[in-house]
Amino acid sequence: MSDPVGLIGGGQSGGVDPRVSGGARQGTEGASGFKDVLKENLRRVNELEQDATRAIEDLAAGRRGDVEGVALAAEKADTAFKALQAVRNKVIEAYEEIKQMRA
Repeated sequence: MSDPVGLIGGGQSGGVDPRVSGGARQGTEGASGFKDVLKENLRRVNELEQDATRAIEDLAAGRRGDVEGVALAAEKADTAFKALQAVRNKVIEAYEEIKQMRA
C-alpha cells in the first residue's frame, strides 16, 4: 500500500544534515522542511479527494462501470484524509503541551 500522506518511509530528508553527528536537524531547514512536506501532503490529499469525487460522478452519469475502482478511489481518499487529520491532531496536541509549559 502506498503512503498517500508521505509520512511513512521518510522519502525526504526533512532537514537532517548527514554531515552532522547523529543526524541533528538544522534550525531553519527543519521548520521549512516540515512546512513543505505538510503543504505537499495537503495538495496530495486534495487531489485524491477530487479523483474520488470525479469517479463517483462518472459512475452516476454512466461514464464509468467499475464500481470496485470507484470504491477504491473513495477509500484511498478517506484513508489519506484520516491520516492527515491524525497528524493535525498530533501537531495541535504538541502545541497545547508547549503552551502549558510557558504558563
